[in-house]
Amino acid sequence: MKAQLKMRSVDELINKSDPGWSLVKDWIDSAKNKVEILPVDTVKAKEALYQTQVTTRSPMGAVIYMTGGLLVDGGWIRILGSGCSKLNRTLPGWNKGKSFKEFGEAPSFLLIADDAIGGFFLLNGGGFGKDVGKIYYLSPDNLEYEPLDITYSEFLQFCFNNDLEKFYDGLRWTNWRSEVSKLQGDQVFNFYPFLWTKEGKDINKNHRKAVPVEEQYSLNLDLRKQLGLNK
Repeated sequence: MKAQLKMRSVDELINKSDPGWSLVKDWIDSAKNKVEILPVDTVKAKEALYQTQVTTRSPMGAVIYMTGGLLVDGGWIRILGSGCSKLNRTLPGWNKGKSFKEFGEAPSFLLIADDAIGGFFLLNGGGFGKDVGKIYYLSPDNLEYEPLDITYSEFLQFCFNNDLEKFYDGLRWTNWRSEVSKLQGDQVFNFYPFLWTKEGKDINKNHRKAVPVEEQYSLNLDLRKQLGLNK
């Protein structure tokens, strides 16, 4: 049974003297990649912060409390916050039933962001080995959990400033920008043949369609099982 934490109140989690948002906002203001700050609903933000049990002094707490989420590079990467119409998922709500059953449990990992091609970014809470607090990428082109060896703060800076063309080399098709701009925040592209197959290696030749992100996440986990990738 998972350890149930004593839930701290929202007031205990809101740090007025040293909020993490000023730091995150500085990073966004100087970002090389385009970052869209999604509108926040205060009531939803408080609820999401309470459910996640992180303080607003931390960058993750700041993103949850101050944004409905962040869209990077025209929506290619979606960083979860407290949800809004354009990104209709909250960080805690999206993780419930995946990394924990009930709010207040210590999660073995947290899904913190995903991308338009059905890749998922996770923060290790202990379920992926000893590098607790480091980010992994469940990559659609090999279905492996790839250790990125960066923290959540470094992940934000990676999204804001890294050469994403290089990181996603071979995984962006001609005209991807116009298609991604029409994609809903709770959808991803599903590719056939699968990107991890030999036949699916040329992304411009693959058939693609928008599917619910929930469906793609479940499919990735099922395929990992079928391929014997779960240790």
